[in-house]
Amino acid sequence: MRLPAALVVSALAGFVGLSYEVLWYRALSYVTGAAPWSFGALLGAYLLGVAAASAGARAFCARRPAPARRDVALVAAFVGLANLAAFMVIPVLAALATRGRWEAALPLLGVAAGLLGAVLPLVAHFAIAPDREAGVRLSYVYVADIVGSAAGSAVSGYVLLDVLDTRALSVLLAAVGFALTAAVVAAAGLGRRAALAGVALAVLATGATVAAAPLAFDRLWERLALREHDDGSRYARVLENRHGVIAVSADGVVYGGGVYDGAFSTDPLHDRNGIYRAFAVAALHPAPRQVLLVGLGSGSWARVLSSLPGVERLTVVEINPGYLEIIRDEPEVAGLLADPRVEIAVDDGRRWLARHPERRFDVIVANVTLHWRAHATSLLSREFVELARAHLAEGGVYYFNTTFFRPARETALALFANGMQVGTFFAASDAPLAWDGARLERALEETRIGGRPVVDAGRPEELARARAMGAAAGPPLLRPQPPLRVITDDNMLPEWHGTPFDLRTEGHVTR
Repeated sequence: MRLPAALVVSALAGFVGLSYEVLWYRALSYVTGAAPWSFGALLGAYLLGVAAASAGARAFCARRPAPARRDVALVAAFVGLANLAAFMVIPVLAALATRGRWEAALPLLGVAAGLLGAVLPLVAHFAIAPDREAGVRLSYVYVADIVGSAAGSAVSGYVLLDVLDTRALSVLLAAVGFALTAAVVAAAGLGRRAALAGVALAVLATGATVAAAPLAFDRLWERLALREHDDGSRYARVLENRHGVIAVSADGVVYGGGVYDGAFSTDPLHDRNGIYRAFAVAALHPAPRQVLLVGLGSGSWARVLSSLPGVERLTVVEINPGYLEIIRDEPEVAGLLADPRVEIAVDDGRRWLARHPERRFDVIVANVTLHWRAHATSLLSREFVELARAHLAEGGVYYFNTTFFRPARETALALFANGMQVGTFFAASDAPLAWDGARLERALEETRIGGRPVVDAGRPEELARARAMGAAAGPPLLRPQPPLRVITDDNMLPEWHGTPFDLRTEGHVTR
């Protein structure tokens, strides 16, 4: 194998290996609900596999100090095997997840990573002569591998995942991997017949991968999310982009990254998604004219908040533009996108606040995800709460989802004078807080969504239920009671000490 061929093989092997790692992490994060340790588990298995395979490659090369052409053909077969193992990681993970044993896929992940990683030392051994130029040539091979690896992460993670779903990208990577196998055979110098045979085998392997992919990836996200509780159901819609995976069930429940993320429902009288907490804004603030919502989800909260009496402008910050696509196709919330009072910014909530220091809001609603998921600290920490507080108008209310994590509430109490629990949400303010049930009752009677009242004044039973919601005793008022467990960016309490739970089985709700 000549050096130019070795550079191409090394670069492509790096590209394929790191691209698969991006896909593997997406699947592993989904099956764990974005548990903070999921990336560590992936990286540990990946590096362990690479280390073991590199040691094996060293032993292999030590027995062949003067490699023959047939040895290069063995490397080609090795590359093909590595590619096949890498392609099978996600289907095997999904199959094992339905048996409650998804962790058993980590050894296969390590094997696949190791086989792909071993391509570099093998290629270097077979392409670089042991002479005075060996160090220089080795550096070229390493640079090619680094460039290919970086390109795999960047191109697959930021570009290809915006245009291809996981199955399509897996097939594409398999095709590149098998083409790499054919290239190694051609570079071995075994003759035209052997080269043609290598190309033919690569084409057949690619065709077999394309044919097997629909079955191998069938109901992938359903199986990863439901795991041992898999009932054979199918999502009505799955949307993938570089930000993650959004799924919608047949009954209008939205799942983001494998966990409950809301439902298409704005009905407070037949409340299946805790939407009463959005209407509760009317009871917590006397005149919420300017409202900020961090986290769009199903769009139901935004639809309600923008429709409350007196709201002049609702600003929504959502990091994943995919939610806009699913909202556009749902009649109950689609009107949100055409509402002139609604401004939607596709951005990270924390970054948006930092970039708009001049904006002030009467109410800031942080409809954030489960506290125990990776990166939850960034929206629950003291630093984020301080940033939100700086954007409150006089008498403003910061209203956010604690998902039953007590330190989240205590962090707000450490910064605000008053606090009030409303279901899973917590309202905090420097101004006195009071639950105005009469104001909530009026808001329920006056709010119209899509031109229709949420409470039909012509139906006594609906009026009675609205009045009962308003007349019910308000949530308890809380004040700081040291010692408080305050979440900071550094201590990452949610990730380290949060308690995972399944919203679908325990009856709790977030968005």
